[in-house]
Amino acid sequence: MSRTFGPSSAPPIPDPSVLEGVTAPTFAYLPDPSILFARRAARFRHLAQNNPLAPYLTFLAGLCEAQHAAIAATPAPEPVEAAQVERARANEMPPLDRSHFTTDAAFDTLFERALAEATKIEQPEAARTALERVRMASDVARGEMIRNVLASSIPEEALAEHLYVAAALEAHFARLASQLDAARLVPVGDGVCPTCGGPPVGSLIVNWPTSHGARYCACALCGTLWNYVRVRCTACGSTAGIGYQEMEGGNGAVKAETCDTCHAYSKVFYLTQDDGLDPVADDVASLALDIKQKDGPYRRAAFNPFLLGY
Repeated sequence: MSRTFGPSSAPPIPDPSVLEGVTAPTFAYLPDPSILFARRAARFRHLAQNNPLAPYLTFLAGLCEAQHAAIAATPAPEPVEAAQVERARANEMPPLDRSHFTTDAAFDTLFERALAEATKIEQPEAARTALERVRMASDVARGEMIRNVLASSIPEEALAEHLYVAAALEAHFARLASQLDAARLVPVGDGVCPTCGGPPVGSLIVNWPTSHGARYCACALCGTLWNYVRVRCTACGSTAGIGYQEMEGGNGAVKAETCDTCHAYSKVFYLTQDDGLDPVADDVASLALDIKQKDGPYRRAAFNPFLLGY
């Protein structure tokens, strides 16, 4: 076992791996798209039970099932070139550059299949009309919607249309992410996904045997989980003025982490309280916590294309 020591005047740097029962958390975990969306669909259906948002949660379950079906029926995209991955690593940048994303045959095929699968979902007429507008949209119009989603900036007058576009992008980026080597990812900034550069939808306090109690931010776009210090704002990185709020009568599984430095908040999901939590699904189902924050001093920092307008 090798250990690194500082200057002779400084004490040795502790190596957590040599302390019994303590290990350094793995930095990042990549998604498995073959099960990610099926599990999320099941979580949405579970959360819909006795929930005032049941119709919408059930619709989103169907949309996740459409994502799963589209992935199973279409060829995988070409992996990111190794040289691009190494350049990104050397420059502390994400290997999937969402700001310069261009469509290709793999994405176009997946997109069309996802839209076709989405027609099978039971949905309100307004949603079905929005879906048809996406299916009939020109390449230019689709490109604009794709850029809006990837920039986390969606116009309120077209929220429904962008939801379907976001679903296709999630499926595609999860496939791209799954082909990477998690060990080659590096931190790229506070609250920034090391795989695609996007903001987190929230963070998880995990109950995994090798990293019990560790915190992982979750990317809504590509599904990557990355380790992040607890009691630290995911929006600005501050450790000062951090607070936690939850709904009265809650079981402690979902809390809003607030920051008095940047006046932002994001949700923290505690697998230690509910090991079935999904950061995307449970974010939507805990809308009441966002409504509670609506008139307060904190703005929502997280991005979830399924929970737009908050």
